[in-house]
Amino acid sequence: MGRHMGHNKFRNMLFALLLLPLAMTASAEQKEQLGEWDVHYIVVNSTFFSPEIARQYGVVRSKYNALVNISVLNSDSQQAQTVGMQGTATNLLGTEKKLTLKKIQEGDAIYYLAVFNFRNEETYRFNIEIRRGNTAETLKFQQKMYVD
Repeated sequence: MGRHMGHNKFRNMLFALLLLPLAMTASAEQKEQLGEWDVHYIVVNSTFFSPEIARQYGVVRSKYNALVNISVLNSDSQQAQTVGMQGTATNLLGTEKKLTLKKIQEGDAIYYLAVFNFRNEETYRFNIEIRRGNTAETLKFQQKMYVD
């Protein structure tokens, strides 16, 4: 039970965020299996966070800032994995933004956060490389962003 406490705390925070009416227009947390990993990811507007939570995680709240959150779990044990992660968000015009993914650890939970700015109704293609030892996987997804 203790092994999942931190992860559950974070998931509960995400769940609370997703109950906000405006969050219903954003994509909910998604999961993709990549090799031996379950990769959970979500992109939300930074204004979904309270000023206190934003300060705690070093997130600048703005209706033009989005937060990318990614966690990597072992598919069998569901244990959080420490990985190397780098990525980009590219809009449909080809403008690429490098994502600086910061590792956050709370107990046994590990997740990676990056903030990037966007324009209303701008669509981004995300390309995230995840590495651990000799293992490398790529998470790819697309999301349209909206200003609150």
